[in-house]
Amino acid sequence: MSLSSIKGLLSSYSPVSDSECSETDLEKRLRSDNDDFDDSPRGSSSNARSADSKESKLVDGRFISDAIIGLSDGMTVPFALTAGLSALGDTKVVVFGGLAELIAGAISMGLGGYLGAKSEEESYRATLKETKTQTMTDPESVSDTVSNIFAAYDLPPELTAALTSHLSASPKLPDFLMNFHHTLQEPSGSRALICALTIALGYFIGGFVPLLPYFFVGPHDAFVALGWSIATMVVALFLFGYGKTCFVSGWRGARNVRRGLVGGCQMVLVGGVAAGSAMGLVKAFQLLAEK
Repeated sequence: MSLSSIKGLLSSYSPVSDSECSETDLEKRLRSDNDDFDDSPRGSSSNARSADSKESKLVDGRFISDAIIGLSDGMTVPFALTAGLSALGDTKVVVFGGLAELIAGAISMGLGGYLGAKSEEESYRATLKETKTQTMTDPESVSDTVSNIFAAYDLPPELTAALTSHLSASPKLPDFLMNFHHTLQEPSGSRALICALTIALGYFIGGFVPLLPYFFVGPHDAFVALGWSIATMVVALFLFGYGKTCFVSGWRGARNVRRGLVGGCQMVLVGGVAAGSAMGLVKAFQLLAEK
């Protein structure tokens, strides 16, 4: 049942007596409107909806979320580690320790994303199986659920009854309940693998940024590289925080710019606290070892 057919029926709806229009007649009109909509040529509104659908598929929100998770962790944890190891003054220790943490962290984050996506798939399948069982064993409660879904849209009682009756006998009833009652989208078959690769790659890229300056200094110039690493990470963290905030709130307008600036400063503050804490702990352990 399409939304356009429901709107068309509502626009032509007027209260009538039971003798003039029965519930069965309403069902026939709904099916007829639905068939006409499917067979009719698409107009400008249909083309606009098709364009919006194609545009929305260009960027998957879950892909962006996974990338943000990986980059956010990658820009803070490895940076804190390399800053802490810089207190030892040995560039090789910083490079090898940073690379080891990057590889281990990327694998760990990727596996976590993979298992999380797999759990999401299993949860969807379990809910779908339970929903199908409920539609066969307890149709009355399912009909009440469908009726309650339409009740939130203030539809006429006759139309709600007709839609409920139609969907209760439709093989698409489980899909309808999954979308509008459980509000769950069916995950794609490659979701787990894409999630794992996105988070792992984001973590590695984000963590490799503070490690770059250490490849261009001498073996005992870790503090020099640390200064360049801090400067690089301040810029990277600010740009990441700004972009992450504006991606959600918008890029244009003074208010969105202010939100982006606040988000960038927050990311710099979080990274700075993490790096300072790690560096202070390593320095404290070094002083204790010398005593």
